[in-house]
Amino acid sequence: MSRIEEIKARINCSMLLQHINQAVCFVGRVSKVHPSGKTFTAVDGEGKTVTVELNCCLEEELSGVVEVIGLVSNKGVLMAATYNLLREDRGTPFDLELYNEALKVIHDFPQHYPFEAAVSG
Repeated sequence: MSRIEEIKARINCSMLLQHINQAVCFVGRVSKVHPSGKTFTAVDGEGKTVTVELNCCLEEELSGVVEVIGLVSNKGVLMAATYNLLREDRGTPFDLELYNEALKVIHDFPQHYPFEAAVSG
């Protein structure tokens, strides 16, 4: 099982450096796409920014809220293995601040949210 297939911690920007070389799941709002289409920045529910590097150039317009699964580099850059746009066209915007509060609860009470538990094989 590769690192990306393992159970992933859900993090925000302030948790990046605690998860270097680990597979993570990050949700944020796209703020700027580099003209090359190989990187973009996203803002989390605390208003902090992460740089996301892609394996290949974007083939679609990237905007709104995105979920990124990837590895955190030693420089705190998120090396994306995959990403998913979270649709907000149903009239209810995704509440990143509320999502951030949920992340805090998950990390404050890991005994109740064992998402990082070892996978038995």
